[in-house]
Amino acid sequence: MQLLKRMIILLLISLFVSLYAQNFVILDVHVEGNQRINRDLILATSGLRIGDNFTPDLVSHAIRALYNLSVFDDVTITVEEIYRGLRLNIMVVELPVVNNVRYVGNKAISNNRMDEMSIIRVGTYWSPIVQFENTRRLLSEYSSRGHHIVDIDYVIRETDAGLDIRINIEEGRRLVVRGINIEGNQGIETNRILKTMKGTRIRGLFRSGRWEEEKFREDLDSIIQLYNTQGFLDARIVHTEEIIEDNRNVTLNIIIEEGERFLFGSISVSGNQHFETSEILALFTQREGDVFNMETFNNQMRMVASMYFEEGYIYLHLDPHISRVSATNESEETDLSQNIDTHGRVNIHIDIVENTRSRIHKIHVVGNTRTREKVIRRQLVIAPGDYFRQTRVIRSQQNVYNLGFFGTDMDVDYMPINNAGDVDLYLSVSDVNRGSINGGAGFNSRDKLVLQASVAHNNLMGKNWQGNLSFEYARSTQNVDMMFTNPHLFDTDVLFGFNVYHTQRDWTDFNYRIFTSGGGVRLGYPIKALDFARIIGGYSLYSKQYEIRNPDRPTSPELQRLHDEGRQYTSAVTLTLIRDSRDNIFFPTSGSRIWINNELAGGPLGGDFNYYKQVTEVSWFTPVFLNTVLRLKWRYGYLTDYGRSANGAPPDERFFLGGTGPDGVRGYSDRSIGTSEGDGGSRMVLFSTELGIPLSSDAIIGLLFFDSGEAANRFADFNFRDLRKGAGTGIRLRSPIGLLGFDYAYNFEYKRWEPHFQLGTTF
Repeated sequence: MQLLKRMIILLLISLFVSLYAQNFVILDVHVEGNQRINRDLILATSGLRIGDNFTPDLVSHAIRALYNLSVFDDVTITVEEIYRGLRLNIMVVELPVVNNVRYVGNKAISNNRMDEMSIIRVGTYWSPIVQFENTRRLLSEYSSRGHHIVDIDYVIRETDAGLDIRINIEEGRRLVVRGINIEGNQGIETNRILKTMKGTRIRGLFRSGRWEEEKFREDLDSIIQLYNTQGFLDARIVHTEEIIEDNRNVTLNIIIEEGERFLFGSISVSGNQHFETSEILALFTQREGDVFNMETFNNQMRMVASMYFEEGYIYLHLDPHISRVSATNESEETDLSQNIDTHGRVNIHIDIVENTRSRIHKIHVVGNTRTREKVIRRQLVIAPGDYFRQTRVIRSQQNVYNLGFFGTDMDVDYMPINNAGDVDLYLSVSDVNRGSINGGAGFNSRDKLVLQASVAHNNLMGKNWQGNLSFEYARSTQNVDMMFTNPHLFDTDVLFGFNVYHTQRDWTDFNYRIFTSGGGVRLGYPIKALDFARIIGGYSLYSKQYEIRNPDRPTSPELQRLHDEGRQYTSAVTLTLIRDSRDNIFFPTSGSRIWINNELAGGPLGGDFNYYKQVTEVSWFTPVFLNTVLRLKWRYGYLTDYGRSANGAPPDERFFLGGTGPDGVRGYSDRSIGTSEGDGGSRMVLFSTELGIPLSSDAIIGLLFFDSGEAANRFADFNFRDLRKGAGTGIRLRSPIGLLGFDYAYNFEYKRWEPHFQLGTTF
């Protein structure tokens, strides 16, 4: 009975509270104090809505939400009872707005970089929290640049428009490393550890010794990587200490715990079906008893993955396990990624889960707005239905880029499309304008001022047709040339091209001027059996007229005969073999280029000159260190007359070396290297070595070079220890009109420096 009474009383109380609470309905929400922040934004953020039942939680939630906007210095909400409900008053005090920001005292960091790092900008709201975060960011940036004792002070002045903030910075002096102490190392010498630290070095004659914390942390990782290559799988840095003296010098203490050194025991694999076990194990070169090298092992694991990827197993899973055998023959088996403490030798077992083999379902080309899709697809060496092969995907991307009219942001991605693991390839390109109308002036060592004008395009109508009309005028050269090439005639693999030209060139040193007019056609076709190769045949017909410049100077009988006979004709066929496996035509980092050109003039072809000429050129490219590329070029030339000797090769077909261009030896002026008689050689050898240094992707390249070469009338006359030599430095810049270059070369023979300007490349 008593329990029943209590239940009735509680029910009545609950009913009363419920009825009373229904009277506390929000009937009005008033906002005051806002100047810049819109009232509707405040109401929406607060979550207070007319018609909702009032609870204290609504107020606390609204206050937190408004503070989270980071624009209010103070938020207060009061409750006022009105007829049949409540009015809520939201009173806000806005944070001041930044009107101007100025940095004073910053020298190591530019104002632009300060603006990038800072969160204080004109129009933002100011608060102590903003100041704290801004200071933290600036101090972090200074620390990364070697400034560890920096004082940042804010001077704030209130104006009608907002706050004018002056940030005073005392950068202090950069810390210099005066000493590095290594403790705990027994298995690896201190000097070897110090050499591993590339970013942190003790100050010396040729080293600044600047201490930058970020680079120091990277060096600590390098130390652990070094230990891992020497069998210390559990090595770790247990403590570092920076001792700063006089706000200038810092001594670094590094304490290492090496752990045990492990030797290589054995390696085995399981789960492999596509490749034989022997094929996989052949990739691992460490032998029993060798010091275990984790870096080598990881690289060889990547080789296994690449081998599978090349066969289309892109969902491959390699799970390496290690069994470390201690001196007491106890073993513990675990995943390689775990940090375990055992001793002795390591036995490795690799579980291979091959999963499904992927085929290419579709290939999508996106981003080409000017170039026709068929032009791009011709360059692909992988097709729908093929197994996914990594090397073919990479080569397809290189082929498309080497067309020369897409940007460097080209990308290849794939997306699974079914349960069988097949994928769609997506090739993303971005067209860049490869057409140009140019005019300008240049300079070279022979003519000084050179005037040029051209209209050129290497992707006419998006079909990969190349056309060029150029004009050149200089003291010794006047040239008009029109050229057209269609690499895929009638959508076949047949290359078709033609050119017509007129040239006037003065050979002042040889006392004659030559006028040449003519043209030619050419057809080419890829050699299927020889990768990256194409053979091109051509026919040319042109006239030449030789004119002696100064009759009073001694003239050779041959030149006098050519002058007296007036206009003469050359009818010639050419057969050229080209194999180009360069990965990037603008800045090759690997591959080679072989060019063999044979020209037969006269004889059954008619014309006034009878000769055979062959030029062979081989260029080879390989990466060396720090993204630099070694480039080697060998060039050989051979010329011989046949038939009547009086109708052999004209003098301008003989070999003259020097200057820039295909036969260039930098350090010498153009065509200044011939035979001892000065009439050019019928044989030529040229060797050139360059070290290419990318300064801005493949757009700006720095060079160090060494050239040597000679011309003679017999190969037996060459003294390869006494070739003409030049060496120096240069730069290459990609521009709309082609590759521009400047070289400054030292001539070892005449002990002088020679500048060279050029359009195009010697490689």
